[in-house]
Amino acid sequence: MPKQNFTHVSTWVFDLDNTLYPPQARLFDQIEVRMTAYVMEALGVARAEADRLRIKYWHEHGTTLAGLMREHDVDPGPYLTHVHEISLEGLDEDPELGARIADLPGRKIVYTNGSAPYAERVIDRRGLNGCFDAVYGVEDAGFHPKPDPAAFEAVFRRDGLNASLAAMFEDDPRNLAVPHVMGMRTVHVAPEPAPADHIHHHTDDLSGFLARLM
Repeated sequence: MPKQNFTHVSTWVFDLDNTLYPPQARLFDQIEVRMTAYVMEALGVARAEADRLRIKYWHEHGTTLAGLMREHDVDPGPYLTHVHEISLEGLDEDPELGARIADLPGRKIVYTNGSAPYAERVIDRRGLNGCFDAVYGVEDAGFHPKPDPAAFEAVFRRDGLNASLAAMFEDDPRNLAVPHVMGMRTVHVAPEPAPADHIHHHTDDLSGFLARLM
């Protein structure tokens, strides 16, 4: 990983779920259960059908919420509140990660397909308060989800970042395609690599990766 590939970066963009905490925390297991329950209630379908739709909409629309909004005109506010009312007991503070993020030169932001209030809860639980200059949720993108180009454009315009001077850290390979096209340095954060032309780097150790940059 050539350090010089990041010397131009002045804005560091981090996804939240399974990026700023390890997948082993399994928070998304809780979220998926609540998503399915919401789909059952909102659409009046059985659990098996709700699970099928949850996964279908994630594949076709980027998030389950986007599918529910586009195909069923579901109100995003109550949905986001419901699905993110989960326990964070599986999360530990990570002072090492906090120190590595704090060391990065320039602006640091979080951009998640979840809600900003949920992201703030996770950041607090991880002991990462004070590490970020801004936190953006799907509501800040007009409820357009990553990987929709309109989502990135809305959030990046709101933040005022220059994509050619930015890097994106993300666990979902789909969500790095548009940042790559926009000129960002892309880093896939996951246990296993996902080889793709739009991914510049892969790491299964975010703290270690950031330490090597410094």
